[in-house]
Amino acid sequence: MARTESEHPTELELELLKVLWDESPLPVREVRARLEADANRPLAHSSVITMLNIMHRKGFLRRRKEGKSFLFSPKVKKESVTGGMMGDLLSRVFDGSPSAMMLNLLETTDIGADELAELRKLITQKAKERKQ
Repeated sequence: MARTESEHPTELELELLKVLWDESPLPVREVRARLEADANRPLAHSSVITMLNIMHRKGFLRRRKEGKSFLFSPKVKKESVTGGMMGDLLSRVFDGSPSAMMLNLLETTDIGADELAELRKLITQKAKERKQ
């Protein structure tokens, strides 16, 4: 039985999106080179182009022909993808409770003093925005 397509990118699709969010449009060979550098392992050109074409079909990417090759760029914004994934995690795992999600993050992650200070600053800023 075929697996249903998720509305969220898979792990590999997310890696491809990260490359293209950093810089685009890029041809397949450049996407592949950057993925290989990050993963520190060789990747087949055909595998990368297959994934990029699947992502184009799913609506994650744009592609345009330039000469003999295609250039790929993201069709979805990083904030939209991350927000959707966080919302899904929040509802499915934490029953919609942001405080439970934050508590889990704080208890399961080694967060340094600088990061905690930054989080306090962001929470204070968000609270002020809500009051206005």
